[in-house]
Amino acid sequence: MKNQSITNNIDWICVIIYILLVVLGWLNIYSSSLSSEEGTSDKQLIFILFAIPLIFTVLYVDGKFYEKYASIIFVVSLISLLGLFAFGKTIAGQRCWYAIGSFTLQPSEFAKAATALALAKYLSDPQINLKDLNRQFQALAIVFLPVLLILPQPDPGSALVYSIFIIVLYREGLPAWYVWTGFSAILLFVLTLVLEAYVVILLAALVLVAIHFKSRLADRNVVRSGILLLLISGFVLSVSYVFDNVFKQHHRDRFNILLGKAVDMKGIGYNTNQSEIAIGSGGWLGKGFLEGTQTKGGFVPEQHTDYIFTTVGEEWGFLGSTVVISLFVILLLRIIYLAERQKTKFSRVYGYSVAAILLLHFFVNIAMVAGIFPTIGIPLPFFSYGGSGLWGFTILLFIFIKMDANKVNEW
Repeated sequence: MKNQSITNNIDWICVIIYILLVVLGWLNIYSSSLSSEEGTSDKQLIFILFAIPLIFTVLYVDGKFYEKYASIIFVVSLISLLGLFAFGKTIAGQRCWYAIGSFTLQPSEFAKAATALALAKYLSDPQINLKDLNRQFQALAIVFLPVLLILPQPDPGSALVYSIFIIVLYREGLPAWYVWTGFSAILLFVLTLVLEAYVVILLAALVLVAIHFKSRLADRNVVRSGILLLLISGFVLSVSYVFDNVFKQHHRDRFNILLGKAVDMKGIGYNTNQSEIAIGSGGWLGKGFLEGTQTKGGFVPEQHTDYIFTTVGEEWGFLGSTVVISLFVILLLRIIYLAERQKTKFSRVYGYSVAAILLLHFFVNIAMVAGIFPTIGIPLPFFSYGGSGLWGFTILLFIFIKMDANKVNEW
């Protein structure tokens, strides 16, 4: 089918929200870096200008291109991640970037879209049934291959993003126990850090007993419940060792601060504390653009990147924060709505992957600056400073916008 005009059937709601978020993001970057001599806002403006031809390129390419070459795109992304170990530039202890003159490029930001395409391509095969154990392993391998290359960089923030693909797989037929196992593991881990191990095991035993007696008589299995309790007990008893010997000191400090076990306002807890002060000081209407005292004083480190939302909270207040959050929520709901309207499974799976990735970034970033999630390198999509992040999210979104526009050509 001949490629249509770039603007034909484009979902302008998504495009307008994208433009609003990028513009608002740049205004906040400008405010948070006003006292900086590094030209941060000027660089971001250059990134934004380069994003424009990138958008037109993504929209110009025929919609079927992304499905046809999804596997090749994924392999290229894996090679780019692998190449970091030999040619990557180390910044702040992380080997995550390729240096191109004075600019750097972070391939993990582009690998998200590549992984979404590869997963959509795999699941669109009519013969794929996620009830089959082998198919489950193959799908999970696609998701976690990039993780194996990202974690050693080390970049746990980017690696965390790929966990959200489990929700996409669940939507396409992955057994629910995968989701419940992941959720239960996180819950047990956190509870064990707060309570004594034997208390957590006792609580787990009580839950299993309740489930046992609420189940139908035919479904009750004492042996299975006993094995499950043994597995839970082993996991709970291993938490202390993992926390003390596997986690690095700064990881332990961040969890301790979050759980109220340690308060170090001048050390590891400084970012979170200053972030909360900045957001709280904004009140209902904020202090006004360029009038934030925490922002102008440079009290929040890395405010133009992962902590950009603190500028929104301080200068625009509760009202401005609500507007920004609402834009993200509307965008996410719109993507999910469009995903359900797709005529092919490939486009639908990719659409849900886009929504899932943006949701995780949005939720974790806001929760992080609000002090209810450990500090981790998760930028706010379209908002935080960075060329790789902006271009990666732009490609991710506009590939789906192109797919949606192209659905009139699909059968």
